[in-house]
Amino acid sequence: MTVRAPRRILTAAATALLAAAGLTACADDTGGASEPGKVDVVAAFYPLQFLAERIGGDTVAVSNLTKPGAEPHDLELNPRQVGQVVDADVVVYLSGFQPAVDEAVEQNGGDRAFDVAGVTPLLDAAGGHDHDHEGEAGHADEGGGKDPHVWLDPTRLATIGDKLAERLGKADPDHAADYTARAGALRTELTKLDTEYADGLRTCQRREIVTSHTAFGYLTERYRLEQIGISGLTPESEPSPKRLAEVAEEAREHQAGTIFFETLVSPKVAETIAREVGAKTAVLDPLEGPPADGDYLSAMRTNLQTLRTALDCS
Repeated sequence: MTVRAPRRILTAAATALLAAAGLTACADDTGGASEPGKVDVVAAFYPLQFLAERIGGDTVAVSNLTKPGAEPHDLELNPRQVGQVVDADVVVYLSGFQPAVDEAVEQNGGDRAFDVAGVTPLLDAAGGHDHDHEGEAGHADEGGGKDPHVWLDPTRLATIGDKLAERLGKADPDHAADYTARAGALRTELTKLDTEYADGLRTCQRREIVTSHTAFGYLTERYRLEQIGISGLTPESEPSPKRLAEVAEEAREHQAGTIFFETLVSPKVAETIAREVGAKTAVLDPLEGPPADGDYLSAMRTNLQTLRTALDCS
């Protein structure tokens, strides 16, 4: 394992707070902590934590900067979390998704940072089959007009996993072969999931999904669905009355029987549209945070069953 000298390239304010509070240890608010003899990996949010844990196995200690139940877009780092970034062997993040993490990595990450956005090309914010709502807030506000939700395409996540295995192998050459083997096993599971989606969504009476915000571009692009987003990429962006009327009209046109909302977002807007068009609501999980039960794979399979029911797939 690579032995590193301690790093303390913190902002003056964060350094003072760390010293005053005695928070130089690297336990985070989600319960993760660095462990002697293990590679210390800091993940910015849940899907990256899932990857790091599955590929790292028992030779890594993974901490997640985003608390369960918190909206990762809104993350603000406290001094303890900045200290985690400073001390980590590998920091796994997605540039453009969480500005606070971008800033911490820029100041303290150095060559220990692994940017998922650089592994596979990101879709444009209104890419794939998403509707382009000119002037709608939130469509070009993340990642320079790119859609960050790349983990919702299992094949892209598998590619990211392969590259993460390489990065972990550089930090810990003694276990490089193990990381590669685990990434290969995970790729097999993700390929199976991809096949389940392709088969399960191949014959559906409808192919349009109405969502509370446009988080599902990679999923709809991969499986030839069409996403009708009530608001843009940022969950908190409020749709205008005009946009609500447009979505209601499109939902009626496509005879949408279900309006989807998300686990970390208020269902009120989705419920408004549903009442307007006589539809029901259902949860479609963008997996920005950990699912209540199971993991990424089980949550994606729950999403598949939800979609099959809503789209009347045979």
